[in-house]
Amino acid sequence: MTISQPMKGILLAGGSGTRLHPMTLASSKQMLPVYDKPMIYYPLSTLMLAGIRDIMVISTPLDLPQFQRLLGDGSQYGVSFSYREQPSPDGIAQAFVIAEDWINNAPCALILGDNLIFADHLSQILQKSAQQEHGATVFAYQVRDPERYGVVSFAPDGTAVDIVEKPPIPHSNWAVTGLYFYDARVSEFARRLRPSPRGELEITDLNKIYLQEHSLRVEPLGRGCAWLDAGMPDSLMQAGTFVQTIQSRQGMLVGSPAEVAFRMGYINAQQLRHWAGRMIKTELGRTLHAIADGQQGLCIAP
Repeated sequence: MTISQPMKGILLAGGSGTRLHPMTLASSKQMLPVYDKPMIYYPLSTLMLAGIRDIMVISTPLDLPQFQRLLGDGSQYGVSFSYREQPSPDGIAQAFVIAEDWINNAPCALILGDNLIFADHLSQILQKSAQQEHGATVFAYQVRDPERYGVVSFAPDGTAVDIVEKPPIPHSNWAVTGLYFYDARVSEFARRLRPSPRGELEITDLNKIYLQEHSLRVEPLGRGCAWLDAGMPDSLMQAGTFVQTIQSRQGMLVGSPAEVAFRMGYINAQQLRHWAGRMIKTELGRTLHAIADGQQGLCIAP
């Protein structure tokens, strides 16, 4: 079954990054380095691995020009980037209201700008979610501190029965990650939401609408997967160490939009070689050049 319109993607890179002060007093959190790349490269690569080529970056009025300088129009990756402001941090679900005219009744995915997801066959998992005709898909991951996240509870048969945002007493340790896939009704549903006690349009409330109509799929990410939320100093360092370990020991890149674009057929070897040439003094640039020359394996990592 095919969908009537290709899925679009939103990369939400707003917020003030207060948990990373003073590093984020003068720079967006999503521009901080995670090993050898800006943080935003990792969620961007995830959207591209899902087969999404029409992507909107939403950020603060102050930070948006930084992303435009870094990413441009997307042509170097064979995709299209749009940009829009979120004047104040009024909740993740607000992104679907801000971008409603751009979404234009297409299905839409959203990923948070500080999320890194790594898994074997990740592209297959993501592309399956992007092909959904009806409903929504979110991903759950076991964590030691579920009270920091939206927490999903399951019935004995594995069916999701409830999602609670930052519960003081979590009923499970399955946290909902910052990656969401929705059908064409998402902006309509987002407009129905009312601000929570903390004044935000909560993504958990949006997910509950789909849950209540029994059209929310929750995909657990198991032992072969890693989900890192690089929004605090410890997790930022852990993410960098993780990427460095994978790249140095396994010889594959993690979170490189240029490589993903090449593997997905969005750009050709000549275009990748040109892009790599701009960074030829770096290990990343030399690795991309080797990939363009066919000297690297065919592994795709997020």
